[in-house]
Amino acid sequence: MSQPPDDRMPTEGAAPNDSGQPASPPPPAGPPAAPAPGYGYPQAPPPGAAAPQPGPSYPQSGPYGQPSGPYGQQPGPYGGPAGPYGQQPGAQPGPYGQPGPYGQQPGPYGQPVGPYAQQPGPYGQPTHPQGPYGQQPTTASYPGAPQPPAPGKRNPFRGRTGIVVAGAVALVVVAGGAVIALSGGDDEKDDPVKKDPVAGPSTAPKPSASASVDQGDGSGNGGDGTGDSVGVEELNADRKDGDSRALWYRPAPKVPGSGADAPGMWVRGDLVAKAAYKQVVGYDAGSGASRWTVDLPFKVCSVTKEASGDGKVVVAHMSGVSDRAKCNQLQQIDLKTGAKGWTKKVSDGDLFDSVLTASLHLVGDTLVVGRQMSGVGYDVDSGKQRFTVEKYGTDCYPAAFTGGSKLFSVASCDLGGDDEHDELRQLDPATGKVQWTKRFPKDWRISRVFSLDPVVLYLSNDDKKQWNITALKNGSGTVRSQVSLNEAPEPDCGWASFDRALQSCTGVAADANTLYLPSKVKNGTNQLIAVNLNTGKEKWRAKSSGAGRSLLPLRVEDGRVLSYEKPTYEAGGVVTGTPVGGGTPKVLLQNPAGAAALERTFYAKAIAYQDGRFYISTTMLTNTKSDAEQKLMMAFGP
Repeated sequence: MSQPPDDRMPTEGAAPNDSGQPASPPPPAGPPAAPAPGYGYPQAPPPGAAAPQPGPSYPQSGPYGQPSGPYGQQPGPYGGPAGPYGQQPGAQPGPYGQPGPYGQQPGPYGQPVGPYAQQPGPYGQPTHPQGPYGQQPTTASYPGAPQPPAPGKRNPFRGRTGIVVAGAVALVVVAGGAVIALSGGDDEKDDPVKKDPVAGPSTAPKPSASASVDQGDGSGNGGDGTGDSVGVEELNADRKDGDSRALWYRPAPKVPGSGADAPGMWVRGDLVAKAAYKQVVGYDAGSGASRWTVDLPFKVCSVTKEASGDGKVVVAHMSGVSDRAKCNQLQQIDLKTGAKGWTKKVSDGDLFDSVLTASLHLVGDTLVVGRQMSGVGYDVDSGKQRFTVEKYGTDCYPAAFTGGSKLFSVASCDLGGDDEHDELRQLDPATGKVQWTKRFPKDWRISRVFSLDPVVLYLSNDDKKQWNITALKNGSGTVRSQVSLNEAPEPDCGWASFDRALQSCTGVAADANTLYLPSKVKNGTNQLIAVNLNTGKEKWRAKSSGAGRSLLPLRVEDGRVLSYEKPTYEAGGVVTGTPVGGGTPKVLLQNPAGAAALERTFYAKAIAYQDGRFYISTTMLTNTKSDAEQKLMMAFGP
């Protein structure tokens, strides 16, 4: 096996790869509490579900042939030690049944269930390990991820392209972080669309989130915010001096038997918007009153995480309800008014390159839609196509993209061949022109992008069950450093899927020279770890604000690392600010204890802290056969 080219080796003075072995994340801070009577959200499931057990061990390594640490590691991909501490069996697996910082517990069907594995509830009943709301997952393989290949066998199903090339027939569609069965299962009896339509006005039943709203033209009265089954008076009942208030709560729309997505959450000034099932709703940030509603004909399947500078987002919805429906209908929406903009149908690419699932990424004024094996760039204002990102070189298929400040594509090359590897490319978002390309060593996979400014990547080696965190120099593929930790970080990276959701992780923040990560949770508590990106070495640690609290860093702002600390049984969640130089976190927002039971039940979630308010919403909806409603989102503020 040859050494990788020199430009893929750490630069002089950079630390060797001391990345630590990821371990399994624990369940949420304490087991989910049984809701108080009258709350209306799903109750704790009946007894009988066995608690998940730990999985196999995963050694550590880096992809660049460097020693991974000082403690007698196992061999790495080029004969170097595999990890900093030479762990023995007992460490947990990571996402997709592979190593990583999001190690998951095995689920009820032999698959890992991910970061939402639940332990027995407070009243002696074990909570249901099968889904975040006590329902069965829509397929036996979720929540969780595919298993790694048996030792010595190549995994032909890695990445989006592998699925399509290997079979071109999927049993499930994973879109926007949720799982959708292809066998039908919707309320609708028949697919009303015989051909894939261009998105247009809905003729389907319209679920309602509030009493009186407009339909997306910005002219409605916005509703009065009434009709909640969980009143803010209840949530604020135990509020103490200095606590924030639960400002409002909104239930989710009813969904069909196969469940639905509720991806994304956009906060702009005094408005917060949320997609759920077949709607996008804009709420007043302070009162929760509905300002506008956009109804879509079929299920939302993907959204842009970002909004454009003038407040435009793009939502993708399915083309129908049958098993041949695709995630190929685009709808632009103006967040300020709820007005619908342009619509577009995304066409399939070449053979096997379809839009069964799609990912949407906004970079400046360019929207990139990721297909199975390629991407298409559009002008976000007009919907006009700008470029395509297609197969290149020796069977290199673009499998994933980023949005935000930079446009990257990750390509899977020579899938199933002797030279199988990943390549990272930075693209000009206006033209799609390649600015630089970095090839990664054989068998190393780019699984997550922790940061774009600066660029920090999480890599995994599926076959050897190893992982690595690598920082790159600005504007090139040159390695800046490889992170060295004495334990694995444990961000929340959501539900695993076949697709590479590169930017799905909550709990990672960075500034120009420092990466901030959450440590592994122990006894319900963890620490904030600061890593020097010039050396890859740890700078300092800071404890969470109290015992039994686990934190997730959100971003760096005004010289502080903002973090969300999950609620406990005795108190609500907390937003804190820790000085970037280290020190004691300062509590910026303390949520009331009366809302903690509800706040704790947001497992698959989106969170945001903006202008002194904290928002939390679910990203996955399941069918509830009882009259109990599902939660959608809630807000806290001074």
